[in-house]
Amino acid sequence: QVQLVESGGGLVQAGGSLRLSCAASGRSFTSYAVGWFRQALGKEREFVAGINWSGGSTHYADFVKGRFTISRDNAKNTVYLQMNSLKPEDTAVYYCAARPFVFSTMRSGDYDYWGQGTQVTVSS
Repeated sequence: QVQLVESGGGLVQAGGSLRLSCAASGRSFTSYAVGWFRQALGKEREFVAGINWSGGSTHYADFVKGRFTISRDNAKNTVYLQMNSLKPEDTAVYYCAARPFVFSTMRSGDYDYWGQGTQVTVSS
């Protein structure tokens, strides 16, 4: 069992930056791949970025490539999402999720554990 808690969301102007954190507790976090997803009001949840259990492999949705960076510090049981050049369309609740496999995927159904989400609002 893994518990995930996101933090770092907030209100930022377009062009600004935020860093989200996903802190894990419970079983060894090094055994889990992690994904970040987001859900805007009235829209389906969508994949944002993923990282494998060692941090050596990452992948991104096309709409965040070059702007967002996912990373992890297994010593701190934490995964980060650095978000730069934010746009109003990035406004959403951001969730981290974990799966007990080496690699992350883009499918939300592949993840076993989810955090409660953190709101990101980007004003124009």
